[in-house]
Amino acid sequence: MSHWYEGPLAAFDTETTGVDVEEDRIVSAALVVQDAAGGRMRVTRWLVNPGVPVPVGATEIHGLTDDHLQRNGRWPAPVVEEIARALAEQCAAGRPLVVMNAPFDLTLLDRELKRHRASSLAGYLGNTPLCVLDPRVLDKHLDRYRKGRRTLTDLCALYEVVLDGAHDAAADAAASLELVRAVGRRFSSRLERLSPAELHALQAVWHAAQARGLQAWFAKSGTPEAVDPAWPLRPELPAAA
Repeated sequence: MSHWYEGPLAAFDTETTGVDVEEDRIVSAALVVQDAAGGRMRVTRWLVNPGVPVPVGATEIHGLTDDHLQRNGRWPAPVVEEIARALAEQCAAGRPLVVMNAPFDLTLLDRELKRHRASSLAGYLGNTPLCVLDPRVLDKHLDRYRKGRRTLTDLCALYEVVLDGAHDAAADAAASLELVRAVGRRFSSRLERLSPAELHALQAVWHAAQARGLQAWFAKSGTPEAVDPAWPLRPELPAAA
C-alpha cells in the first residue's frame, strides 16, 4: 500500500512585492501538480503586473522588475481568479496542497481576491475542505529541537531536495512538493497512519504552539513581537472604526 507522501500532491507558491500580507501584492505564482512520487510535474505559471511599484529589495530577491512586469505581466483581477479556481480544482480532486509557510501565500492570495474580486479564497472553495501540507510546520514539529534556520533553502539542503533557482515560484513550489515527500519518508513511522486531512488539523494545532513559543522567545530576548497563531490562513483584520 502506498502512503500519502508517495501519492498525488499539488504545490503552490508566490513571489510578491514584500512580506505584508495585508498590503503587498503578488507578482508571480505557480501551481505544480504531480500524480505520484517520481512522476512528471505539470506546472502552471502566472506573471502579474501588480499595478504598484515593486520595491528594489523585492526585485533583488526574485529578479522581477517593474519594466518586465509591465511588459509581460497580466492585470491582477483575472489572474487571482484563475489561481483561486485552480487551487479549488486541486482540492476538489482530493490532492493535498503543499504550501511552504502557508499563512503567507494563502493569506496574501485571499487578500488579493478581496482587493480585485470582492471575494475570498473560501468563496472559491465553496464546500470543498482545504487540505494543506506545510513543510515548515511539519519539520518544526517533527524535529523541534534541531538548531538552525528553517527556510526553504535550508530545509532542502537538510532533506537533500534539489532546489533549482530559489525565489522562482515554480522552482520553489516543485521543491516544496519534494520536500514534503522527503519529510514523509524520514518520519514515516509517525506520519504514515495519518491521512492528509488529519495532518491538516494537527498542523493548525502545531503551528499555534510554535507561534506561542516564538512569541515567548521574542519576549524573553527583549524584543516583544506578536506572532499570529492562525494556520493555514490568517483571519481578516477588523475594519477600523
